[in-house]
Amino acid sequence: MICVLLLAAGEAWESPALADLEAHPGTVVLKRCVDVDDLLASVTSGQADVAVVSLDAPGLDAASVAHLRRHGVRPVAVTASRSDDLDVREHARSLGIVAVVGSGELASLPSVVTAVEDVAGTSAPDVMAVPQPVPATGGGRVVVVWGPAGAPGRTTVATNLACEVARRRVDVVLADLDPYGGAVAQQLGILDEVSGLLSASRLAGSGQLDDRFASVCRGLGEHLAVVTGLPRADRWREVRPAQVDQLLERAREDGHVVVDTGFSLEADGGSDLGGRPARNATTLTALEQADEIVVVGSADPVGLARLARGLVDLREAAGGVPVRVVVNRMRGSIGWSEKEIAGMVEGFSRVSGLHFLPEDRGGADRALVSGRPLHEVGDTPLVRALAALADAVFPGTAPVVQGRRARRGRRNL
Repeated sequence: MICVLLLAAGEAWESPALADLEAHPGTVVLKRCVDVDDLLASVTSGQADVAVVSLDAPGLDAASVAHLRRHGVRPVAVTASRSDDLDVREHARSLGIVAVVGSGELASLPSVVTAVEDVAGTSAPDVMAVPQPVPATGGGRVVVVWGPAGAPGRTTVATNLACEVARRRVDVVLADLDPYGGAVAQQLGILDEVSGLLSASRLAGSGQLDDRFASVCRGLGEHLAVVTGLPRADRWREVRPAQVDQLLERAREDGHVVVDTGFSLEADGGSDLGGRPARNATTLTALEQADEIVVVGSADPVGLARLARGLVDLREAAGGVPVRVVVNRMRGSIGWSEKEIAGMVEGFSRVSGLHFLPEDRGGADRALVSGRPLHEVGDTPLVRALAALADAVFPGTAPVVQGRRARRGRRNL
C-alpha cells in the first residue's frame, strides 16, 4: 500500500485526482495539504511514501523537494499543461522532480504513483522487504549549541568554540541560525550588511546553494567560514526548515559545523494547520541534524533552574543525540561547588559530558568591544576551559605548535 500526500494548491484537477487515487486498490490518500509548509510538516511523520504536488504550487522549490526525499517521500508533479512540454520538463528538472503528469492524463496518475522512482533510482518500497541500513554521509560533524532563555552565553560559546577549532587549522563553518536575531556577526566584528542565512535560503530555494555556497560565507582566516544570521528578528519568515536542512548538509561538506540557535523549543500550533511557517522550526531543524548538542546554562540559581527545565524539554527534540552540558560564568561567590552542580544536572538528564566555564567579565567585554574571539585578547582560564571543551567536542583536533610554545615558555623561565 502506497500512502500519498496531496497538494493541489487550489488547482481544478484536485477532485478528479483524489477520486482516482482513492479508487485505486494500491494507494491511500493520507492528507490533502493546504500549502507547501503544511506538506513539509506532514512528511516528518514518516507515514507517507509519495507526494502528489502541483508543479506551480506557491513556495515549491528545490529545497522543498530535497526535504521530501530526506524523509523518504517521492514527488510526483501534476501540471495544467502537457507533461511533455519542454518548459514543463525543464521546470520540473530544476526542482529535482522526474515524474510529471499532465492534467489531461490523470487516469495514469495512480499507476505513476505506485511505480515512481526518485533520482537515485529508488522505487516505491515493498512492505514485505527487509529495510536496508542507510549509509552515513561523509563530511564534518554538526554540533549545535543550544540553551534556555535568559542569555546564558550560547553565542559566546558557539563563536569561541568554532574559533578555537579554526585556530587548530581545522576547517569549520559557524552558522548563526537564531530566529530571534543573530549576534555572531557582531561578536566577530563582521560589518557586512548581507545576511548569509538569508542568502543561503534564497539559493537553496533556487537549487543553487551547492554551487554557490562560498558566496554565503564570510571567511575569517584560512579555516573559519561564517554564515551570518538574521539582520532583524522579524525576517525569520524568510527561512524555511527545508532550506536549513540543505544549508547544514552542504556546510558539513566543507568541514565541521558549529551552529548557534535560538532558545525556544516550542512548536508553533499554527504551522500544523499550514497557515504559516513556525518560527522555532529553524532551531528544531538544526537539532534534528546535530551529531552532538552542547547545552549552555548560567551558574546562578535562575540560570540553573532554567537549565534543568531545558534539559527535560530537550529530551523529545534531541532524540538519541548525545548532549553535553556547559555551565557558564562559574564563580565562587555563588557558593556551590562543581560537584553540587554536577549532581543537579545529572539528576535531570544523562549527559555525555559536563564542563564549567569560569567567569571572565573583563575578558569577555574586551573581546566583544573589539569584535575578536577570546583567545586573541589574552590567555585566561576561560580561554583554556574553552580549549578543553573543543578537545571533547571535536576529538583529534590537537592544538597547533603546542609543544613548540611550551619549549619557548621554558626557555623564558
